[in-house]
Amino acid sequence: MELSPSTSKRNFNSLLWHAAFLSLAQVFMDVDTIIPAMLVDAGGSAIQIGILTAIMLGGSSFSQLLYAPFVSNNHFKKKFLLIGINSRIFALLGLALMLYFSSMVDESMIIWMIFILISIFSFGGAFANLSYTDILGKSIIQDTRKSFFSSRQVIKAIILFFAALLAKKIFNLADYPVNYGYMFFIAFAALLISSLGFWNIKEVTPSRLSVKSPKHFFQLITTELQQNKKLKYFLGYINTMGISIALLPFVILYAKEFYLTDSSDTGSFLLYKIIGSIIAGSILFILAKRYKYQYLLYGSAVLAFALPLLILLATEMPSFVLIFFIGGIIYTTYTISMNGVLLEVSGTENRTLYTGITGIGNILPALFPMAGGWIIHQFGFQVFFILFMFFILCSLFFIYKLDCKK
Repeated sequence: MELSPSTSKRNFNSLLWHAAFLSLAQVFMDVDTIIPAMLVDAGGSAIQIGILTAIMLGGSSFSQLLYAPFVSNNHFKKKFLLIGINSRIFALLGLALMLYFSSMVDESMIIWMIFILISIFSFGGAFANLSYTDILGKSIIQDTRKSFFSSRQVIKAIILFFAALLAKKIFNLADYPVNYGYMFFIAFAALLISSLGFWNIKEVTPSRLSVKSPKHFFQLITTELQQNKKLKYFLGYINTMGISIALLPFVILYAKEFYLTDSSDTGSFLLYKIIGSIIAGSILFILAKRYKYQYLLYGSAVLAFALPLLILLATEMPSFVLIFFIGGIIYTTYTISMNGVLLEVSGTENRTLYTGITGIGNILPALFPMAGGWIIHQFGFQVFFILFMFFILCSLFFIYKLDCKK
């Protein structure tokens, strides 16, 4: 059955609905500020922050490599999309209830429960992302995709800004752990509403790629790596530059240890990170037809390299709002460039395969936060920042080799 204009329009609106409420949810469950600050307030150590960051950013993406053979072998993927997002919804509800009623929970169990629920949330998201990428590519007529991405960016920018202002106020209504309970309950409600968009999607076009077995899947990966030289450099890029989005959770710990920041400061960090993200996304939206990915890759690498220097040079706590502002820019430019370059190096038929292959590119982002937590514990923040800057420098080689033209 072919995709009709009416079905495409229905899916277009459904995916926009999801994107709008997902943007709202993401502010209240921000992985760079809210979640690490919650763990620190619960008594978490640098090593525990490293492990949790690895689960959220690297480990969940790496798990896509394991999910991909199973998901790819099913031509219709909406059911997997719903399984993934529903697991995230229940994990957020569990976090909200656990934190709000934490007085009834043994203190020694709280950190364990945070790890379990965040793991369900993260791995559920990775499972859903494989199906989402495939459904997005085949459920909207190609001529309207650019309009979809543009509309999504505008809606996301508006919602992110006002949601960040709201989150800052709600965050200050109470102290730990009740304030986090409020935040995660709002995130749960927003994600629940966003899932209605997925329920409304009409998946009519089957995916063409079939995977006979896990062995066959890894044979396909080997073939793609041999035939597509750019894929190797792309994996090198996300293995090195990918650690840039793992830095801010450690900045939260750094600020709390050296400047004794509180919930009010965390709310400000979140707000300025969102503002940086909105400004970067808006500029790239306006210049969408003018910039090349190559320049975007270099620009984000330079900013990521400079960020640890700014942290070490900071002499007072207010300087950190600038650091989180730049962090928001880095996150947005990295996300946009990574997704754009992935579309360049992949084709229509192998998009799910390539999304799974990107799990290989998350080996270092998965290991770096865990190693980083141990390094901070043993040697301090300076050694950690130097190692971070070394890997960012390595990313410049892969950017040069990618040579993105579009």
